[in-house]
Amino acid sequence: MENVHLALEEEDLYSGYNDYNPTFDSEELENDAGFQQAVRTSHGRRPPMTAKFPGTAIGARPLGTSFGSRIPMTSSMGRPVTGAVQDGAARPMTAVRAAGYTSSLTRGSTFDPLGQSRGPAPSLEAKNEDTPEEKIKILEKKVNDLIEESCMAQSIGALQLSLEKAKEAGRKERALVRQREQTGNADHINLDLTYSVLLNLANQYENNEMYPEALNSYQVIVKNKMFNNAGRLKVNMANIYFKQKNYPKAIKFYRMALDQISNAHKEMRIKIMQNIGVVFVRMGQYSDAITSFEHIMSESPNIKTGFNLILCYYAIGDRERMKKAFQKLISVPLGIDDDDKYIPSNDDTSSNMVIEAIKNDKLHQMERDLKVLAEKYIMTAAKLIAPTIETSFATGFDWCVDMVKSSQYVELANDLEINKAITYLRQKDFNQAVETLKTFEKKDSRVKSAAATNLSFLHFLEKEYEQAERYADLAMTADRYNPAALINKGNTLFVKQDYEKAAEFYKEALRNDSSCTEALYNLGLSYKKLNRLEEALDCFLKLHAILRNSAQVMYQLAHLYELLEDSQQAIEWLMQVISVTPTDPQALAKLGELHDGEGDKSQAFQYYYDSFRYFPSNIDVIEWLGAYYIETQFCEKAIQYFERATLIQPTQVKWQLMVASCYRRSGNYQKALETYKDIHHKFPENVECLRFLVRLCTDMGLNEVQEYATKLKKVEKMKEMREQRVKSGREGSARGRREGREGSGGSAEDVKAVAQSESKQLSPLLDSGKDSSHSSNSTKGERLSARMRSLPASNEPYEANSPKELDASYVDPLGPQMERPKTGAKKRVEDDDFADEELGDDLLPE
Repeated sequence: MENVHLALEEEDLYSGYNDYNPTFDSEELENDAGFQQAVRTSHGRRPPMTAKFPGTAIGARPLGTSFGSRIPMTSSMGRPVTGAVQDGAARPMTAVRAAGYTSSLTRGSTFDPLGQSRGPAPSLEAKNEDTPEEKIKILEKKVNDLIEESCMAQSIGALQLSLEKAKEAGRKERALVRQREQTGNADHINLDLTYSVLLNLANQYENNEMYPEALNSYQVIVKNKMFNNAGRLKVNMANIYFKQKNYPKAIKFYRMALDQISNAHKEMRIKIMQNIGVVFVRMGQYSDAITSFEHIMSESPNIKTGFNLILCYYAIGDRERMKKAFQKLISVPLGIDDDDKYIPSNDDTSSNMVIEAIKNDKLHQMERDLKVLAEKYIMTAAKLIAPTIETSFATGFDWCVDMVKSSQYVELANDLEINKAITYLRQKDFNQAVETLKTFEKKDSRVKSAAATNLSFLHFLEKEYEQAERYADLAMTADRYNPAALINKGNTLFVKQDYEKAAEFYKEALRNDSSCTEALYNLGLSYKKLNRLEEALDCFLKLHAILRNSAQVMYQLAHLYELLEDSQQAIEWLMQVISVTPTDPQALAKLGELHDGEGDKSQAFQYYYDSFRYFPSNIDVIEWLGAYYIETQFCEKAIQYFERATLIQPTQVKWQLMVASCYRRSGNYQKALETYKDIHHKFPENVECLRFLVRLCTDMGLNEVQEYATKLKKVEKMKEMREQRVKSGREGSARGRREGREGSGGSAEDVKAVAQSESKQLSPLLDSGKDSSHSSNSTKGERLSARMRSLPASNEPYEANSPKELDASYVDPLGPQMERPKTGAKKRVEDDDFADEELGDDLLPE
């Protein structure tokens, strides 16, 4: 109980809060004499003691100062004592001068610890650049700057500028060496700078394809024993010899470089060995190349070397080693992580953010590029060796597919199967191709869509549009976002002339793949068919921004402007077509037609003539050129064009009549008569030929005139009878069988009356042969009609342009050839007819 105390009275819980310590009273410091004295003097500036004297307490030893003994003073407010001195002891020395303090008391001095009262600091001493050391330093900096500028110019493609900078750096570096020798500092030459200058100069010579100069610069470095590891530059020299196709010397320098590189630099040695193998391949020494590549595949296998090894085995025809090399190729480790690590998990938010950040970074892009390159090499190697390693290419493809399925490239097996079908296509074995593609109908959606797309393409080429549409629907069902399938579906609808629905599928393909140029092209064609010319123009202008040098796109733009009646714009676009394909005869003929419409005959003739030179079988161009020469009174030159038209269309009497007419117009009546006789022999019922024979024989006073006149009468009579029969047959079909017989009897009487009237009209013509003076005025009645008839449709024996090449994954049959309007000439030649007074040679455009 002795530890238990009873509270006599209740404690005040809030006591002590109003107690005041005068030490913290800052308002009364101005009236505190002790504090003011401490501020004005060093009385209050003494640091506290931090060290103890041996054997004594810190507070027991008196302090001494220069002011002697002092008694600690207490301020009026109870301020703590600072820097007090006791018992007259001297104060120890302290390092306080650097803070602005002095050992003697100066009355009236101000507190200036930074020494600002002494004024500004004196200026820095100027550097003397006239000394040799400073000149050398400045010159070295200039050389380094020139090397850097040379490298920067080379990086942006300014090769000539980079070479000039490298040469200037070389000149300044030599000046620097001379200056060091003059000042006696030859032992302090900067070898690294000299090496950098020479190496950069050699590189710039090589970049500018100045190979002898580059080799000289490399030789200077290699022969200088003061440069460490200079022997590696022999690789650069070997590369130059390789570019010069000096393969033996390239191999020599590669091997010299290989000897000077230690085994510690394994990667460098592997690269040099790979270069040696490539040089042996260029020299055709496949056995030596195989030795190099096999060594690399045993030490450090990589995709490129494995592919090169397969090529060498293929060149020497070693089937078994091809198989082994292919197995090595598909087993090469890529050192790439699986794509599963880029799939975000739902639990950890921070890891998901990291995955999103690295999903498309440079490293992942490099991994994707490496994987794509490896797949490309494997696919190429499989397609190369498949027809060779087995008795048939199908068996070879099956072996490659089995090997790929057991490797890390399992997804390539389906692609190899599709390539097998494409190989069948190249061999024109369409049935096997279709059978191979049909096996994919039960595979996964991606492969099924690709196979169905190709099947749709095949059936479209065979013009089996129903099957093409069915497989296009199947491809879209398997993968709705497949733009090729959507294009095929749109093409089947285009063929059915359902342009609105076709345009919808093309637009959907563009929504799935905005860079699908085939969909944009076909969409423009659909709009043109729908006569929505402005929208079609917009499509082709967008396509032109993507495909700047596509002649097909520019031709469509020219045709659209022609439909919009803007001839000048059409001519401008056609001129761009000619700049890309200067030998396109259809574009040249269209330019001639547009200039002819503008009234520029000379320019039109030039383009038509160029079109004829490149494609001399276009009947419209031939017709225009012949008509142009007749119009300009050069009938002799027109003969060669009409003779070519005769060769192209031998069944058309029109061209042969024009040849005879040109002979007659040029005054060569004998040649004209022979030509007309030849025409009459081939076409004995041609009325126009007989008429001209009668005219020419009459004018020339030949005895054959009566014979041809009789033939003319018979032919005209037969012609009238045929016309009457056709007429009566039409009337009889309308009035009935009985009335038809009556009509045919009446028509015979009409034919007899017509024949009598023709004989009366022909008799003056026969009489005119007796009077030569009369015939000179009345038997020249031949002239071309002012209004010319269109020629019959001609089947051109050749195509002016090859059809558009189609990709195996989709079909784009609606190329510009389908939509290109025929560039027919506006001039039409009509058969000669009679005039009463004189022969007229008029030939006018329609």
